[in-house]
Amino acid sequence: MMTLQCFPAAAQQEAGTQVNRTPWHVPLDAGIEQEHVAFLSRGTRLSGTLYYQSREHPGPAVVVLHGASSPSQDLPLYEHLKHILPPLGVAVFVYDGRGSGASGGDEGHYDFQILAQDGAAARNALTGSPHVDAARIGYWGISQGGWLALAAAAIDPKAAFVVSVSAPMTTPDVQMNFAVENILRIHGYGPEEIAIAQHARRAVDDYLRGRLDRASAEQALNAARQRPWFPLIYTDNTVGNPETSSWLKQMRFDPMTMLDNVSAPVLMLYGQDDPWVPVRSSMDRLRAIAKQHANLSVAVVAGADHTMMLGVDPKDQVDPKFFPKEAPDAPAYFAFLSAWLTQHGFAQ
Repeated sequence: MMTLQCFPAAAQQEAGTQVNRTPWHVPLDAGIEQEHVAFLSRGTRLSGTLYYQSREHPGPAVVVLHGASSPSQDLPLYEHLKHILPPLGVAVFVYDGRGSGASGGDEGHYDFQILAQDGAAARNALTGSPHVDAARIGYWGISQGGWLALAAAAIDPKAAFVVSVSAPMTTPDVQMNFAVENILRIHGYGPEEIAIAQHARRAVDDYLRGRLDRASAEQALNAARQRPWFPLIYTDNTVGNPETSSWLKQMRFDPMTMLDNVSAPVLMLYGQDDPWVPVRSSMDRLRAIAKQHANLSVAVVAGADHTMMLGVDPKDQVDPKFFPKEAPDAPAYFAFLSAWLTQHGFAQ
């Protein structure tokens, strides 16, 4: 069950308020407007905002799927979509993820299926908006959100398009081992320390998969736990229980399988200097299936990092404290996005 509630945003300036403008200021023909949209997904009320430009007829729209560390609709990470796409004729819907902002649900981890279903529910909610063409609603996501955009389209036969940014096309354990190696290198650790960290992560993974005995996994983890870099390698203090481990379920997830169930056109973008995603491995896997997926377009953005930024210090790129400040600024990324949407008849 889903409900649609639309409330025009408050005017930026109250009546009678004077705004100082330069003499050469030129007003826009049509500004970007916004409406509040609330909807239900799996019994939980989620809340977001639809950004659109006024026009006579409803047009395309994109539902924004969140990165794992970026669940709030107000983060700078999503600002470029709100400013770039509505003037091109594409409305943008950004909502607060479960347990964040104005959305219901508890804080914590949710599996990909639930989060993908939230995205599909958001698309369904937009079909009731007079500003949106129900037949032309797609998905955009970054990082984990890139996976979720594909996952939502895989369960939503009405998806019109998918834009997946910085989504690794390897299993999560391969991606995280790649990232941890880069994180330690960025912090100045050499090959010997990196090898100890990688051995510990792989030992725990192998134990959870039933490939290694518990004692050997604990020994490898204990060796890593004594090192000053241990908080940097995204590993629990214990090896875990294979019967209850959520990480084991994630490790078995192969994002490539989702493409088989997506019939809509797909754009996948990667940053050339992304320390989090094994871009080369992802590209190799995508090239191997290119002939079977004529709807798939893939591009690498020169000089861009994980969130399509240029010139960010590598230590900031891997520092969770910097994540709330991330905001794409690579011109080539903006060009790829708008050109692809135009080529497929969505942007004007």
